[in-house]
Amino acid sequence: MTRKTDYQLLSRELRGLIEGVNHVVANLANASALINEYLSDINWVGFYLLEDNKLVLGPFQGKVACIEIAIGKGVCGTAASEDRTLLVANVHEFKGHIACDSASNSEIVIPLHKDNKVYGVLDIDSPMLNRFTAEDKEGLELLARVIEEYGI
Repeated sequence: MTRKTDYQLLSRELRGLIEGVNHVVANLANASALINEYLSDINWVGFYLLEDNKLVLGPFQGKVACIEIAIGKGVCGTAASEDRTLLVANVHEFKGHIACDSASNSEIVIPLHKDNKVYGVLDIDSPMLNRFTAEDKEGLELLARVIEEYGI
């Protein structure tokens, strides 16, 4: 059973970790570690950052991952190209899903913005089907806004 996450507390802790720290990689590494610590029933959490019109692997927690994802491909590339959060209950039913870890069954991807443009995504996978809820979507979008506020 997935435990309820206190996203308000998590956002305050994230803000405390990154406020006044001007190191993008360090901040994203700590953000992924913090989210990994707080969320239950996940097997991967991390960031992909836009570089040369493709998403490139950034800091993460979990097994090795795909290094580059084309914009518009897979859940991450689709979320980036459509500039919207994608909550996928069963990744095996998502046309064009990219399987970096065969144990992943559900996924949520939240676009990150700088200067009103997508510059990356926060990606979280779970071995459970239907792991992510509307509450998770809202809470994780709150975390994304904290990350954006500090220009990461």
